[in-house]
Amino acid sequence: MGSPFSALPSRARPRERLLSEGREALSDTELLALQLRSGTTGASASDLATALLAEFGSLRRLGEATVEELARLPGVGNAKACSVVAAFELGRRLPLDDQPEVSLARASDVAQRARHSLAGLRRERAIVFVCDRRARLLHEVQLSQGTAARSLIEVREVLNAVLRHDGAAFGLAHNHPSGDPRPSQADVELTQDVASAAKTVGLRFLGHIVIAGDEWAEVKIRPSQRRLG
Repeated sequence: MGSPFSALPSRARPRERLLSEGREALSDTELLALQLRSGTTGASASDLATALLAEFGSLRRLGEATVEELARLPGVGNAKACSVVAAFELGRRLPLDDQPEVSLARASDVAQRARHSLAGLRRERAIVFVCDRRARLLHEVQLSQGTAARSLIEVREVLNAVLRHDGAAFGLAHNHPSGDPRPSQADVELTQDVASAAKTVGLRFLGHIVIAGDEWAEVKIRPSQRRLG
């Protein structure tokens, strides 16, 4: 296996540069190499990081890659792939902690909150935004992550997520990896069932949002369409 950075002069090693010069001084390749930690036969961690960036073309596209997509590339494997995906996911979640109090009073609020977590993902993911009685956000709960084509969301899962976190209101959002934000018939039927179930247990349903890239759409249902269970 290629040595991580030992073949480099100490002043050129990413770890030493991070310690002496700070994180801002490191290039994208050097930061990625630190996540990979080691290389492979005939290639250093820096070489592998360079190859990954070249393969995906940009940090954004690399950040959208799944563990499976990364792991099958030469020299990566499951451990390195998990480390890279975890680092990008932490970065994706970071801005969500910057706002001590967030109100989701309308569908557009849910959409703006969901966009950062869901835009650009290549697999479908569903999130429940658990709120208090004043629609202030308490928790974000990831329900599921499906294939590129579909995600399986159960009404019981949605309600359990809200009740488990002592919520009184909630919004639901998922993404369409296809890039088309228009709700499917399955989305409409799910929304009908969720709205009906929420009413039954006394929860306020703030709406269901579909995210596709930078676009979003609310899943609309008429009052007469709401199922009574």
